[in-house]
Amino acid sequence: MDIKIQAKHLNLFYGTKHALKDVDLDIKKNAITAFIGPSGCGKSTFLKTLNRMNDYVKNVKITGEVTLDKENIYDSRVDTTILRKKVGMVFQQPNPFPMSIYDNVAYGPRIHGIKNKKQLDDIVERSLKAAALYDEVADRLHTSALGLSGGQQQRLCIARCLAVEPEVILLDEPTSALDPISTLKIEELLMELKQKYTIAIVTHNMQQASRIADYTAFFLVGEMVEYGKTNDVFSMPKDKRTEDYITGRFG
Repeated sequence: MDIKIQAKHLNLFYGTKHALKDVDLDIKKNAITAFIGPSGCGKSTFLKTLNRMNDYVKNVKITGEVTLDKENIYDSRVDTTILRKKVGMVFQQPNPFPMSIYDNVAYGPRIHGIKNKKQLDDIVERSLKAAALYDEVADRLHTSALGLSGGQQQRLCIARCLAVEPEVILLDEPTSALDPISTLKIEELLMELKQKYTIAIVTHNMQQASRIADYTAFFLVGEMVEYGKTNDVFSMPKDKRTEDYITGRFG
């Protein structure tokens, strides 16, 4: 299977705190890769290195490299706007903009220069359908997105991400604020989306990782302890620390 993103000897420091320690990790194309581990272990920090969201944090120093299709995204010539179009992000709390459902989805394409109404209509419809939301909102596209339920808002955020045609979707605990039914809908959606996109997800929920991820990486205190096919990591962990975490001895 092709490698879409590759981290090599990746270290990240917040000031003097060594938050990621020499991480080597391949993220396969058209697969779901889950990052698991206890709070504060570096999994969200690692996720954010994949589209340079850590650029917004003060006193961050990064060494090593992250490549997207074999090109180093930390090269000084990289345009981060184009990078984040290719590598979209969905956050833990649904964060729709205070505007209509339609305008939320059209926001990214407009920023990237699409003004034609017919084209925007097509993008909005296609993106909402891809996020399994269109049928629920088709008759109220021009009402406020803030009136949607939490689960619908999160699918809207996924649709907003899809509207700019990314290649990779990063999700930082996208279902932690949702009820079980909404969680299941998002999980089913991600299983469909991996046919077209490469997906990396941070989750606290080990059942979720075992249900949807093709590959799983276990992080602990900034170190990537173990990485492999999800079934292998959960049923035959190679590292005692992985086994202890998965069996609930800590975390």
